[in-house]
Amino acid sequence: METEKTSSGSKLSVFSYIQDLKDELKKVSWTSQEELSFSTKMVVLATLLFGVGIYLVDFVIKSCLESIKIVVHFIFG
Repeated sequence: METEKTSSGSKLSVFSYIQDLKDELKKVSWTSQEELSFSTKMVVLATLLFGVGIYLVDFVIKSCLESIKIVVHFIFG
């Protein structure tokens, strides 16, 4: 079943919707370029720091497990 919207009422409502959308977007408080740039840099920096932190924790755990393996191998042969 195919429905075509060819009546002028539906076209008017589409244009009305678009006009209302434009009016609402003009009311939005958009972020300034400086604030957006600063926030982006902070997110990238935080991501890198968390990545390095996770890597270091992983390295420490791996080293501890390797040390335990060596000790157990030394004791039990």
